[in-house]
Amino acid sequence: MRKFDAIVIGSGQGGVPLAKKLAKAGWQTVIVEKRWIGGTCINDGCTPTKSMIACGAAAHVIANSQEWGITVSDFKVDLEKIVARKNKVVESFRGGATKGLEKTDGVSILYGEAVFSGHKTLKVALKDGGEEEITAEHIFLNTGTLPKIPPIPGLDAVPYLTNTSILELTQLPSHLVIMGSGYIGLEFGQLFRRLGSQVTIIDKGKQLLKHEDEDVAAAVKKVMETAGVMMHTDASIQKVEQTGETIRLQFTANGQHQVITGSHLLVAVGRTPQSKSLQPEKTGLALDDKDFIRVNDKLETNVPGIYALGDVKGGPAFTHISYNDYLILYKNLVGKQDTSIQDRPVPYCMFTDPQLGRVGMTEKEAKEAGHTIKVACLDMTRVARAIETGNTQGFMKAVVDANDDKLLGVAILGPEGGEIMSVLQMAMLGGMTATQLREMVFAHPLYSESINNLFMTLDK
Repeated sequence: MRKFDAIVIGSGQGGVPLAKKLAKAGWQTVIVEKRWIGGTCINDGCTPTKSMIACGAAAHVIANSQEWGITVSDFKVDLEKIVARKNKVVESFRGGATKGLEKTDGVSILYGEAVFSGHKTLKVALKDGGEEEITAEHIFLNTGTLPKIPPIPGLDAVPYLTNTSILELTQLPSHLVIMGSGYIGLEFGQLFRRLGSQVTIIDKGKQLLKHEDEDVAAAVKKVMETAGVMMHTDASIQKVEQTGETIRLQFTANGQHQVITGSHLLVAVGRTPQSKSLQPEKTGLALDDKDFIRVNDKLETNVPGIYALGDVKGGPAFTHISYNDYLILYKNLVGKQDTSIQDRPVPYCMFTDPQLGRVGMTEKEAKEAGHTIKVACLDMTRVARAIETGNTQGFMKAVVDANDDKLLGVAILGPEGGEIMSVLQMAMLGGMTATQLREMVFAHPLYSESINNLFMTLDK
């Protein structure tokens, strides 16, 4: 058995920098990866999807070029080339992350699948054969999640796609049916519609994006429908079956029984943690009722010396949160600080076009928390830069505490919505008021300049 100072299981956006920084601090560290360095984000999450979404945006501009006074008589979508471009970007990112680990003194890489074999000991079934047993005083679990597959009759008998396998399609679906309307479903739905597929989204929720305010969710639905995506909400799928070359779904929506057939089916109803495959019971590790690893606000599990970071611990499932988890662990264990996940900002962005950038409280959350609020709203049709570029879908919204004039939360559904949100996130962290933002000098004619006009709406 080999003994290390630290074992990191999983090489996602928290695991890789943590392993490198621990090694640089003098800890003998091993990182175990069963697939590829980089985790979900680089290999089948953020990096590949945003690379393909950029291609969808190009197709959209070409298809609608007459709006800008330019006529394109014909164009063709080559999905094989789009996927090849995506793969090149992914391989570049993955290669960079791998070389970074390999060049770091004090870091060993084991390619294989790890399971607990006893108290703070793990057996690794190596990719190239054989097995190795390892142990450490400090163990960090960064194993992430997998697509959740719902128990719908017939689903296990049809060739459904997940967010991973859909990235490898080289022929466009004639009709892509998507089960689920979260970020994955909406981003892929708009992407494939822009590339030329017919797209239908079926979701059990009464509104899209259940954690957002109703007006934001309704505006996103309008964006999708304007793009030509068929939406069915408040729907319950009873059965899935394959009939020849098509997949047939029976479902009830708004009290009516319906049947739809498509060429391809994408299952995007959520994610499930990769925790039970670790055999956590062998080291006494506690899971919650959804099998996420239980942690406290310092990312410590119930077993001293074992920590969890990233999606496997539950909570906000974003790459930047996983990275911040690493910072918290490093500061506490090496820097001897006392940091926690309590009260950290959780910004996020959905990469539909237009983007939805969000940080802080929704209007509903602010009211439920007992705040007296003012709400500023500005339609993108009133934003100079949006009008000039021809991108006027969406609106800006800010929730302001009426007592101290400070921002409680922001939702920006618009072009570069994530970038505008980030400006306002910094304003929130700096304690700036709505009045200060209304009067601030921004360069003209940026999207961010519309922050002036957004807060002017509070004067009415």
